[in-house]
Amino acid sequence: MRLIASDIDGTILGHDGKISARTVDAFRAAEDAGLEIVFVTGRPPRWLGPLREQIGHTGTVICSNGAVVYDLVRERVMSSHLLPLVSVLEARRVIKGLVPDAVFAVETLDGFHLEPGFLEPGSVDLLAEVTPAPLPETVTAESAVVKFLAVTRKSTADAFLARVRPQIDRLLAVTHSAATAAMLEMGPHGINKAVTLAEYAASRGIAARDVVAFGDMPNDIEMLRWAGAGYAMASGHERARAATALRAPNFADDGVAQVLEERLAALKTGGRGVR
Repeated sequence: MRLIASDIDGTILGHDGKISARTVDAFRAAEDAGLEIVFVTGRPPRWLGPLREQIGHTGTVICSNGAVVYDLVRERVMSSHLLPLVSVLEARRVIKGLVPDAVFAVETLDGFHLEPGFLEPGSVDLLAEVTPAPLPETVTAESAVVKFLAVTRKSTADAFLARVRPQIDRLLAVTHSAATAAMLEMGPHGINKAVTLAEYAASRGIAARDVVAFGDMPNDIEMLRWAGAGYAMASGHERARAATALRAPNFADDGVAQVLEERLAALKTGGRGVR
């Protein structure tokens, strides 16, 4: 074990925006042991406050499902994979034809653009200060789009994905990570958490076999399969659990911390007893 790669939401961070003290201690112990840590998330760079404020992480974060690599120390984008606006607008047209109540948003390197109805009425959200408007009115060819999102109130995320993916797969790669909302996340083909994590690890001379990864949702599947030890959260989505034989205990039981504690203890005894 040389590198720890962890998803954030539902894996180490709860709906209350908190990371448990036990999990914070486990990551700090791993850093003290000389292990490299990278967080791999669907979040954009501007929503990384919990890592900085609660864990004190000042390293690299792979954001937007692999589309952005962000330096948390210098607070700047190191690399990005952008979506052509023509693909985004065509995908919007196709999805709207399939699911008429769908509403949309795009994440850019500079901010968020969302349509009226994207947020649930009365919700207090990180997007609450954004003024809603139809995407064709606010997003231009110069917009640095890294993720396209669609939400419906009349389906589940899995059913929405099954309905939409066959029709837009030629345009964009599609996945989902929201635990309760029927929201799809779309990005460039050939880019996902695993691809960008593999590039990051290779740049540091670290092989997949030396990577321990944690995740809980379908957007983590490729990463869990790529890592030498990919742990799906026992409380995670069934497709994430099916992607790997390794399990971390439930999020509510500090599952990531439990695995890290066990693995760090095993390092001190020459690697014996690691799951």
